[in-house]
Amino acid sequence: MNRHKLFIYLFLLLVIIAMQASAQQVDSLLKTMDNSAKFNTVESTFKSPHIVLSHSTETQKKHDLDLRIRHHFGDIGGKFGGAHTLYGLDVATDLFIGFDYGVTEKLTIGIGRSKHDELYDLYVKQKIFQQKNDGGMPINLTLLAQVGLIARKPFATDEFSNYSDRLSYFIQPIISRKFSSRISAQVMPALLIRSATGDVNDPENLFTVGFAGRIKLTKRLSFVADYTLVNGLSRADNLATKYYNPLGVGLEIETGGHIFSLNFMNSEYIIENSFVGNTQKSWNKGGVRFGFTISRNFSLFKSKNKNQDTKSTIY
Repeated sequence: MNRHKLFIYLFLLLVIIAMQASAQQVDSLLKTMDNSAKFNTVESTFKSPHIVLSHSTETQKKHDLDLRIRHHFGDIGGKFGGAHTLYGLDVATDLFIGFDYGVTEKLTIGIGRSKHDELYDLYVKQKIFQQKNDGGMPINLTLLAQVGLIARKPFATDEFSNYSDRLSYFIQPIISRKFSSRISAQVMPALLIRSATGDVNDPENLFTVGFAGRIKLTKRLSFVADYTLVNGLSRADNLATKYYNPLGVGLEIETGGHIFSLNFMNSEYIIENSFVGNTQKSWNKGGVRFGFTISRNFSLFKSKNKNQDTKSTIY
């Protein structure tokens, strides 16, 4: 392992440790806040910890466990779509099952497994700042650190010559703001660290910038979208394989505390460690697919709020 990789791995470890320490400090501060200070925070910048493809600045509620099943179908049109695949519904490009747990109101940990590459992922998500109504804090800031492990058998004898070649890392600060009761937006610079790539001209470390937004159209209907800019930053243009920037859009329908969301995206894969560097489909060439998430939320400890129940949600 060279010094550059060792520095990156140690940096990621320090980020996770800092997140956990920050969570304890934030929890202690919350206990000393009075009721008026609590009402000063801006809530629900986004309705879910996830938007379409990307994470939002939202975290799980304390002691809530979220069972999440996500599904991406195949191409709706183009060479691999059309009526013969029922416009992609016959083909699943990726399937994910995972658990998100709220350690505190500001700290969430998650673990999951994807069909693509038999990828296992573990992430830590810490909300650092929360927007205030009085303007004292104009933004939300959440840090995300995620590690992925490819568990499938190698396609070639030399594909995973070192065990570390199976690992990838994703580090992302997420900055959002709720501009009004109808409009929220966020920006997401990130670093994807891969131990190996299929093309010598494709860098192991990819710098990306993501953008996302939510527009509330009616009382119960919202439009959401996210876009990740990969090409044109740290990736060369002369790669043997053509890659595209991931783009997802969706409609959220709120019904009595539940959210139903219809999502469409060009990314075949679900987890950032996969889709950021490996999206090979284009909106202009029929590579759009339908996707959905089924989410079941469990409160592991009895809530003091008698009206709070376990909820099942489809995003």
